[in-house]
Amino acid sequence: QVHLVESGGGLVQAGGSLRLSCAASVRTLTAYDMAWFRQAPGKEREFVGAITSSGYNTYYADSVKGRFTISRDNAKNTVYLEMNSLKPEDTAVYYCAARLRSPRAYGSEFEYRNWGQGTQVTVSS
Repeated sequence: QVHLVESGGGLVQAGGSLRLSCAASVRTLTAYDMAWFRQAPGKEREFVGAITSSGYNTYYADSVKGRFTISRDNAKNTVYLEMNSLKPEDTAVYYCAARLRSPRAYGSEFEYRNWGQGTQVTVSS
């Protein structure tokens, strides 16, 4: 079991930037693929992006590609989501998720057993 805590959310104007962090309470994060999902009011939770356990590969939803960047610091057991050129439609609660490394697809929330409590991101127009 991995305990995840997100931070860094807040209110930002359109075009601005935020960096979210996800701190994991685990002996070593190197065994885990990590992902970010988000859920806007009245909508289903959706995939934002993922990073493999090694950090060598990242995957993004089309809606954030080129604007968001996922990175990880395994020495600090922390994963980051750098969000640039934010749009009002990026407003959502952002969740960090973890799973033991796997070759399975990264975009399904059902692939992840460990979740953080979420952090609110609000982008004003």
